[in-house]
Amino acid sequence: MTDISRVRARRSRRHDPSVADGAVVPPGPSTVDLHAHSSRSDGVLAPAVLVEAVAAAGVRVFSLTDHDTLAGYRELAAGELPAGLTLVPGVEINALVTRDLGLWEWELHILGFGMDPLDEAFEDVLAGQRAARRVRFDRTVGLLREIGLPIDAQVAELDVGDDDALGRPTIARALIAAGFASSVEDAFSRIIGHGAPGYVRREGLGPEDAIAAIADAGGIPVLAHFREAPDRVEVVRELVDAGLRGLEVYYRSFDVGTVEAVGAVAGELGLIETGGSDYHGDLGTYAETHASLWVPPEVGERLLRTLGVP
Repeated sequence: MTDISRVRARRSRRHDPSVADGAVVPPGPSTVDLHAHSSRSDGVLAPAVLVEAVAAAGVRVFSLTDHDTLAGYRELAAGELPAGLTLVPGVEINALVTRDLGLWEWELHILGFGMDPLDEAFEDVLAGQRAARRVRFDRTVGLLREIGLPIDAQVAELDVGDDDALGRPTIARALIAAGFASSVEDAFSRIIGHGAPGYVRREGLGPEDAIAAIADAGGIPVLAHFREAPDRVEVVRELVDAGLRGLEVYYRSFDVGTVEAVGAVAGELGLIETGGSDYHGDLGTYAETHASLWVPPEVGERLLRTLGVP
């Protein structure tokens, strides 16, 4: 039996989702979501509103993985969580590669789980990332003004704190409000996405530095939604050598074949499996997104054990 066949056999014993046209059909509500965004970065819902929706959908192990900020996690941890919900500290860092690996926008996204939210060095790293985001945001707004697509009035209405991380989805929503785009997808494809007239390149950490920062803060670094993993195993191996410990296997938009193939890479390299919805809120409610999410319960259980969470 090949390594991939062993992984598939092991996986089929652990859960049994059905399949429709290649898509994973959850056997029941997923109790795990380790990837979602709130209004503290580029999501639509405030953290407290999001966590209520998450709990109502049946999730019991949840991580709010806002880009470059733990502000939403701190907000939730300081309040009263829905009964039965375990909240894991999380973050997502969009890391820039420095050589051409054939990657879209030259980025790899690194998730971190279980960092010490009081770690000052890690907070300094995230503050630097947020500052770079603001520079990019301002440059994009200026470029849009130059090409005849001003969104200054819409941006002026934003209520953004120092701990919030600005992102292009926020600009996309401003473009929609100004009448220049019909949806976030339309804004990215025609205006602000890679190669479009309003595109501004990101600045910030490389993947190795992002992995090190997460690990130094006591967290587990995980490579997010890398569907290319089966064909780019050498890239994943490089990241493992740099300290990567996990791979996002159960991503909401992955079909069955992709889940199996990415899971085989995780098994081969001894990586922790994670999974999540990557919910932002532009395409519907959390309940609608959650309906197509399947992350096996043991994925959350293993992460919690690894982090020492009872």
